Parts: sequence; structure tokens; C-alpha cells
Amino acid sequence: MSDDMLRGQVFDRLNARLKLEGPEPLALALSGGGDSRALLALVMEWARPRGRRVIALTVDHRLNPDSAQWTERAGQAARDEGAEWQALSWDDAKGGSGVQARARLARHALLAEAARKAGACVILMGHTRDDVAENRWMQADGSNLGQLREWSPSPVWPEGRGIMLMRPLLGIGRQALRDLLTAQGKDWIDDPANDNPAYLRIRARQALAGQESAPDIEDLTPWPWQAGDWGRHGVLAFDRAALAQASGRVLAAALLSASGTVRPPRGDRLARVQAQVCGHEPFSAVLCGARIEASADQVLIAREAGEMVRSGLPPLHLRRQVPAVWDGRFEITAPENGWTVLPAKGLSSRLSASDRAALDALPPFVRASVPVLRREGSETVVAAFTTAEVTPLAPLRFCLHAPAGMGETTQEAGLFAALHSEKGSTALFSV
Repeated sequence: MSDDMLRGQVFDRLNARLKLEGPEPLALALSGGGDSRALLALVMEWARPRGRRVIALTVDHRLNPDSAQWTERAGQAARDEGAEWQALSWDDAKGGSGVQARARLARHALLAEAARKAGACVILMGHTRDDVAENRWMQADGSNLGQLREWSPSPVWPEGRGIMLMRPLLGIGRQALRDLLTAQGKDWIDDPANDNPAYLRIRARQALAGQESAPDIEDLTPWPWQAGDWGRHGVLAFDRAALAQASGRVLAAALLSASGTVRPPRGDRLARVQAQVCGHEPFSAVLCGARIEASADQVLIAREAGEMVRSGLPPLHLRRQVPAVWDGRFEITAPENGWTVLPAKGLSSRLSASDRAALDALPPFVRASVPVLRREGSETVVAAFTTAEVTPLAPLRFCLHAPAGMGETTQEAGLFAALHSEKGSTALFSV
């Protein structure tokens, strides 16, 4: 692939997904390695004539004695390209078993928090076609890594709420990017850990060395959606026949979104529930902290109240006009100090007649899991939805998992609308 073809391919992907102008910044994950260094150069070439700000974010995992030096080199590269730059650090870094998985989640949390603070909704990542092939190799070896997609939600929650990851290099091989950097006289960092076969990814890389990596295949799984008004209370509703035709990935995304949790369901358990969905008999099931209630033609998924209480969910003390996330499912902003968020389970009798009537309108299995507010220092309990500003996160989180062309937020402009213009409105809950 020539440099012009490479550049054209990346620019086409950026043009298709991102706003061509506007004050909002783009975040870019910059390790300083060859892939992210090439991504920085290409993105800055695209962004400069459009006036788009780019904030490069470098995470120091503190797992290598040279990491501080690498971080500074990444910062210098960002400055050389004309990008803004911010250094982040993993303060709880330690080695041992599973260090790469822990470092990955810590990195994503730091990136998401920094992007949100800067006002960015998109983080650009430097994954390549080779990473896609390595992921498939690791999945065949038993790893539970998910598919690398060009446009996907941040894997951390709730830090990553509303943050999308874009990977515009998935159709390009790693060597072509290094050739581009070499032709431009730019260097990059080579982490010696990339040659350590103790890590599964490196074993995959070594096993695939010299092979032509397969191109990324966009997932076009049908994406059933039937939210209705219950969506504002954290309920996801589906036509059963449509959900039966979808893949297990759709069901897994619905379970995580409705429960507010982050650990995907085990494959065997997910397969059993998916098989039940594909049947015709009504059933109930609990998985991933979510409850599934299926009738002959509809499937409802919401938080399992018993599991929520058993997990030891602590009370959430609200501060005036400071948004806070409760149970990973609702962002709640109180108009004044002195309110604590609790589940309705065991407290519904203290609600007013109108609040109880609103609660009784919900499916019975949902009622105990919705948030209520208790006045600190008193026995007063009110429905959160009538006293505070409550933004349900489950419908938005589920929509952000939609494959390209299947959801409402496949572009940056739509993402800003979903997160800001429509916040608090009924737009997310229309069928």
C-alpha cells in the first residue's frame, strides 16, 4: 500500500465518523509506539485544516523503569505534531498475574475520565489489522477478549459512559504504518515487553509472524430495539423474535447495560439463556446482575434487585448540582444537598400516594430496583424521578454497542446529540 493510499483510507474513515469542524476536541491514546505514533501523525494531518483540536493522552503504567522517559518522548511527539498533550499515570500499578488485563482496564478508565473532563466524546485508538488477527488467535486459544471494532463504546463503566472508541487503522497493517513514519523521518518507542512470550498477545504475534493478516469484518448483527417509556426506569424491552435472531453479543450487551455491571457473562451461561430466548415458552432468568422476563412475544431485561442488595450497594450521598452515578444505571443530580440515593426495595411504603402509583405502573420485578431519595436525618423518602434530574444510562449504553449502521450513534455528531441535546428528553425511549 502506498503512503497516499494509506492516508486516503484513514481520512475516509475519519470523514465518515467525525465532525469536520467544531470546538469539541478529539482525544487520542498515544503510547509512543509505532501504531499510535502513526495514528497521531495521520490524525493531525487530517485535523489541522479543519480546525479540530486533538488532545493526545499518554498513560504511564509504571511497570517499566523507562516508562517515565517513554512518557516524555510521547509528549514531545505530540508537541512536534501540534497536538495538545496530557500525561496520566496508573497509581495502583503492580506486576503479577493478569497484569496486562488490569493495566488495560486502568488505562481505559484513565483515558475515559481525561476525555470526559476535556469535553471529548471520542477516543482515537491505534489498533491495526494485525491486532485483529492476534485477537482472533487469542480467542481461539481460549481468551475472552472481545472483537475489535472500528466504532465501539469504552469498555469501562461508569467512567466510560458516553465515550466511544474509534479505530481508523483496522484496515492497515502494522508494517505499513512504520514504513510511513520512516519515510517522514519520525521515530517511535519499542517496548521490550513486545518480545516477551510470557504474554499471550506476544505468543499470538510470534505465531502469526509472516502471515497476511485478515481484514476486519464489521459486525452487522441485527440490533433489536423496543425501548418504550420503561426505558427511563432502566428497562430494556425487545421483540422476542427479533432478539432470537440476533447474536449472543446483543444479549450480552443488554445484560450489561441493564445491570450497570462490567463483567460479561460466561459463554456457556449466555448460550443457555440465548437458547431459551429462541424458544417459545415464557421464562425468567438471572444473569450478570440482570433479570430477564420473557413472555411469548416480548423480552424485558432490568436490574435484579436482590442481587443489587446482596452486592452491598452503598448509599450514595448527593451534592447540590453535582451529577453522580448510582449503581452504574442512573446519573442523578439533586437540586440541593441532604439527599441520599437508595433502592426502592423495602422503602416503597414511605412514598407518597402519587409516587407509589408511578412505581406500581412498572413491571413488578422492576419496582424494587429503581432509585429513591431519602432526606438525610429524617424518614422522608421520595421518588428520585420526581425530585432530582435523573438520566437513565441503560438505553444509551445499549445503543452505543450497536454495530455500524444499526444504531443512532455511529457518528460523532450523533453522539453529542444523544449525550447533550437529548439529555433528559424522551428521544432515547421512542420505539
